[in-house]
Amino acid sequence: MNNRKLVLENGKVFEGIGFGSLNEKVAEIIYNTAIVGYQEMISDPTYCNQMVCMSYPLIGNYGLTDEDYESKRINISGMIVREYNDMPSNFRYTRTLGEVLEENDAVGISGVDTREIIRIIRDNGSMKALICDIDKPLDECIKILNEYQKPTNAVAEVSSKKVWYSRTPNPIYNVVVIDCGIKLNLIKKLNQAGCNVVVVPYNTSVEEMLKYKPNGFLISNGPGNPYDLNEIIENIRSLVGKKPILGIGLGCELIGIAYNVKVSKMKCGHHGSNYPVKNIKTGKVEITSQNYSYTFDEESIQQSDLVITRVNVITKEIEGISDVNNGVIGIQYEPNTPIDENSEDIIKDFVEKMRKLGGKRHA
Repeated sequence: MNNRKLVLENGKVFEGIGFGSLNEKVAEIIYNTAIVGYQEMISDPTYCNQMVCMSYPLIGNYGLTDEDYESKRINISGMIVREYNDMPSNFRYTRTLGEVLEENDAVGISGVDTREIIRIIRDNGSMKALICDIDKPLDECIKILNEYQKPTNAVAEVSSKKVWYSRTPNPIYNVVVIDCGIKLNLIKKLNQAGCNVVVVPYNTSVEEMLKYKPNGFLISNGPGNPYDLNEIIENIRSLVGKKPILGIGLGCELIGIAYNVKVSKMKCGHHGSNYPVKNIKTGKVEITSQNYSYTFDEESIQQSDLVITRVNVITKEIEGISDVNNGVIGIQYEPNTPIDENSEDIIKDFVEKMRKLGGKRHA
């Protein structure tokens, strides 16, 4: 049995059982309210340099499946769970959560009071946390936490280092994706909508991107502070009006900053799969998956060329923005797969803007 402990920045200590890597890890701790999806979480680049405390008590029970990863690497620093199941019962599973975390040097701890941890984060905000051996003196743990500085440009860590392609049969459009931490599921949705996708590193120049003759640009989701990415912000300003632009998560925040909208860090962010978002134009509400930590200042949006298109029903956070004249769209949440032809779909909206504004169709 691997006795471990979780130490929070405020000095609170939780003792439990370790799984995954048994190395020492320090990172920002947040919580997620989803019942399922831990495989997608550990491989979502937006979780880079973060530990996730799961609100659902049983984690690991359906294992991991080769086809369900959101990226080609494991990005999370650690997972905190109430009960960890190392014997999955799922005919599709090929690996256990503990095996994958261990192989990728990510830590896990179980047997802790996740409800109390989440209340602390909810009331006090996200904070630094350390997972280490249970015998490590508390004063040493606090010193490590005080000295830890979160990396300032996590996007550079998770972004692709070279251009890569995802093509589809009988393509209609070309889309260039600025990779801030793209999820594979989003690329699949673009392919299904008839788009050939060119994924470029986050620091690719506008001139280089235009060589691919895109009908539109997508700025992807990703980790960290959007104000660390001045290069992308300036590129967005240069691209506005040339072709339609879609921003997801971090990409949405970067679009806002490019329009001089103020963005600020939230107390504990939105991380889960049950957030209701209202489309202001249609009045429809959809339940969304979200993973973001920065929010918009409404007054500065009203002073810009952007309009608010979607809001969170419960918290009133701004979830969608748009520049109608230039075909620019941004949303803070994961695009939903449409249930039927009448369902809202941001990818469908983006494709429609490419049809109207994106120029010649792909040959």
